[in-house]
Amino acid sequence: MTGRMVIAALAIFSWATSAPAEEVTTFTLDNGLEVVVIEDHRAPVAVHMLWYKTGSADEPIGSSGVAHFLEHLLFKATETMERGEFSDIVAANGGSDNAFTSYDYTAYFQRVAADRLELMMKMEADRMENLRLTETDIQTERQVVIEERNQRTESRPGALAQEQIMAAQYQNHRYGVPIIGWRHEIEDLNLEDAIAFYELYYSPNNAVLVVAGDVEPADVEVLAKKHYGAIPPEPGLPARIRPEEPPQRAERRLTFVDERVSQPYLTRSYLAPERNQGAQEQAAALVYLAELIGGSPFTSLLGTRLQFDRQIAVYSGAGYNPNALDDTTFSISIVPAEGVTLSEAEEAMDTVIKEFIEEDISPEHMESIRAQIRAGEIYAKDNVQGLARRYGAALTQGLTVDDVKEWPNVLQSVTPEDIKSVAKLIFNRDQAVTAWIVATREDAR
Repeated sequence: MTGRMVIAALAIFSWATSAPAEEVTTFTLDNGLEVVVIEDHRAPVAVHMLWYKTGSADEPIGSSGVAHFLEHLLFKATETMERGEFSDIVAANGGSDNAFTSYDYTAYFQRVAADRLELMMKMEADRMENLRLTETDIQTERQVVIEERNQRTESRPGALAQEQIMAAQYQNHRYGVPIIGWRHEIEDLNLEDAIAFYELYYSPNNAVLVVAGDVEPADVEVLAKKHYGAIPPEPGLPARIRPEEPPQRAERRLTFVDERVSQPYLTRSYLAPERNQGAQEQAAALVYLAELIGGSPFTSLLGTRLQFDRQIAVYSGAGYNPNALDDTTFSISIVPAEGVTLSEAEEAMDTVIKEFIEEDISPEHMESIRAQIRAGEIYAKDNVQGLARRYGAALTQGLTVDDVKEWPNVLQSVTPEDIKSVAKLIFNRDQAVTAWIVATREDAR
């Protein structure tokens, strides 16, 4: 490394280690609405996000997809706005809006000029309390959701395979049910299902309001009290207790056959711990494990040994999402090279896992990932909408504002010993689902 490169690297390191934390203020309204304000005065823009602590994993049995279905329906009429008027008003004020549903939350957001924030609050509070649905809305939007499932799932063999993998991984927990829902249950969703879900879960004591951008906390508090404060809490809100998985005592295997699969591949997922309130260390170590074993093909163990050294695979990767309310998964995928069977590829993958457990972690690789993670955390502060999403997701998944603030430090404190410990914990075939995805039965060998 040249002297100039060393100076540049030191400058980046100094910037990354000394970057200030975002300014975050929190308060709770009398009706239970949690409010998070993230100040960023670099541009006259505000992001308004309302998060409900309910997602597909909170749905009644037999009504899969109702959380996502209701997300669509919230863009229909209220007592004061006509169908589609909400988004039209946002657009007319130079903003953008959308919504999304996950296993653990449903969120609605608008990005507007900061002086339009009150209008966003007024409209969002209106549809928290005054949604007005008709049978026509149900029939129309149900067909839209079915078409969405056709496009995103039914037309993609990989998505269909992933549904089967999740269903095998979670035999009791609702993470085993697709967020969009099973098609046969979507087709039966009705007005009563939507209204019951809305009236129970769309209440201030089940929501988190996140406002980020060119705003002052005191002003946000005044507006929040004015527009959300009068909405009564839901007295019958149930405790958020999901069915737990029984102990998995044997590996689960499946072969998914679909003639549209262009190239056979295999994937294995292991049950893994998520980020927990005040205890995020295991999750942080798993973030490193995913990078070390299956991150970049040029530096990860799977990439260098299977794609380059032995040319057994044309693709390899590992993935871990620490953000969940309950146990999540750690996954590894391999696409064999031409002439390599799935059996051979799986054996080679298991050899690499065994080697990782036995060998020392390269200090250079470890520090490279640490620097990469540090830089990613710093760059994330430039995206005000991303910051709002980070806090909203965390607070609807059992974490606190302090957990979010501490997460970058937890990531930086991970040691090789921590990574080895979680690797030995999760790389247990008795807690794994191994899937072969093929075009024909003949490919499954």
